[in-house]
Amino acid sequence: MNKNNGIATTTYNALVESVGKLLEYARKSVATAVNNTLVQTYWQIGRYIVEYEQNGKERAEYGSGLMSRLSKDLTQRYGKGFSERNIEQMRKFYISYPVCSEVPGKSISQTLSAEFSLSWSHYLFLMGIDNKDERKFYEIESKNSNWSLRELKRQFDSSLYERLSLSRDKEKVKTLSESGITVQTPEDIVKDPYVLEFLGLDEKNVYSESDLETQIISRLETFLLELGKGYTFVGRQVRITLSEKHFYIDLVFYNRLLQCFVLIDLKIGEITHQDLGQMQMYVNFYDRFVKLAHENKTIGIVLCKKKDDALVEITLPEDNTQIFASKYQTVLPDKKTLQQLINETL
Repeated sequence: MNKNNGIATTTYNALVESVGKLLEYARKSVATAVNNTLVQTYWQIGRYIVEYEQNGKERAEYGSGLMSRLSKDLTQRYGKGFSERNIEQMRKFYISYPVCSEVPGKSISQTLSAEFSLSWSHYLFLMGIDNKDERKFYEIESKNSNWSLRELKRQFDSSLYERLSLSRDKEKVKTLSESGITVQTPEDIVKDPYVLEFLGLDEKNVYSESDLETQIISRLETFLLELGKGYTFVGRQVRITLSEKHFYIDLVFYNRLLQCFVLIDLKIGEITHQDLGQMQMYVNFYDRFVKLAHENKTIGIVLCKKKDDALVEITLPEDNTQIFASKYQTVLPDKKTLQQLINETL
């Protein structure tokens, strides 16, 4: 055992590690507490402006002069942070999130603490989303999935809400805005399309399936976020052997929420019935020789650049719940187009 000035190195390193973890936790806790207090304070300021100064009306009867005067007085007393724009954002925050201030058995502080767990930057971004259902969905998912502001912006830009809405009926779309993403059936973990703009593959560039796979592996953490909830990575080019013939599955994952394997095959062109048949073979192999008795049936996803819905429908069994074909795209989708499709569909 090495010693330095009579101190055992191993023991000392363990001490430094323990103290370091304690300090990191304390700093994180302090930052969280400061953020929560800041958000609650801004909500309360907005509440005072709307309920006390404006008598609960949407706009003050005496016009915009209120914001200017309030900004000047607060800045004079408390310094920076009270520009007209910032005060208007606080006002908008209260209007956008009209939390009931009277909850039996709880103080207003306890109520607000339970309601607001995101950063002020998160709420500033969320307030910019006009559709209330969409805004609520992103708020719930930011909390449930612990999204950073950067990840929230990425999911919004990739039109996650619209993509999920297009694959659900009216009732399930309503559930998105009330509970966020719920995973109960294989269909709940499948998206169409998947957006892979983070891979850096230009829409017009020529690339191979191997290039696509390599880029996904190099950005696996982001790809897992795009896949959705409950995924863990198992392997790439996973070999299975039948009658001394070897086959290789591009990507294998496990979904902890559904307790099943998820196999992904990558196709850079248009999907064929042979691709679906091959995936059916992979799924059958895993169901018979890999999955354990307590695990659910394997899910297979053929991720392709282009697909013919009619071909997919006629190739797969009518009662199919295991094989899926989804498109992928390497650029962000047009949100307005997706929103129009949702309106037409629902």
